[in-house]
Amino acid sequence: MVYSAYIELHSKGHRDVIDITLKVSEKIRESNILNGIATVFVIGSTAAITTIEYEPGLVHDINLFLEKILPYNGKYRHHETWHDDNGAAHLQSALLGTSLTVPIIDGKLSLGTWQQIVLIDCDTRPRRRKIVVQIIGE
Repeated sequence: MVYSAYIELHSKGHRDVIDITLKVSEKIRESNILNGIATVFVIGSTAAITTIEYEPGLVHDINLFLEKILPYNGKYRHHETWHDDNGAAHLQSALLGTSLTVPIIDGKLSLGTWQQIVLIDCDTRPRRRKIVVQIIGE
């Protein structure tokens, strides 16, 4: 069986990190699938989906890490092409990835105690984000 659902939310941009674990778990409950996989995918090229220990220190560290390797004020050819300012956001999204697949066992996500699913919105402005949760299993 395949079950598809959406999560919609608003972000602040600028590497806003949002814990979506409970929202994904709700979609699994709605699906009535007990064993299988859940793929979580953000629509857009300036946001990412990953897992972290969602706590203030690490959220801060992610921001510092991404700013160090792909700073917002860097010179990107993308800015010249579209006359905008989010070249770093596109590259940060590409680096982190726009999707994640998690096993479902006995109706629950197979995540570690300190592992949460997060959206990281790398864009340079607030955004409305749409996330696809597709669950395959039985």
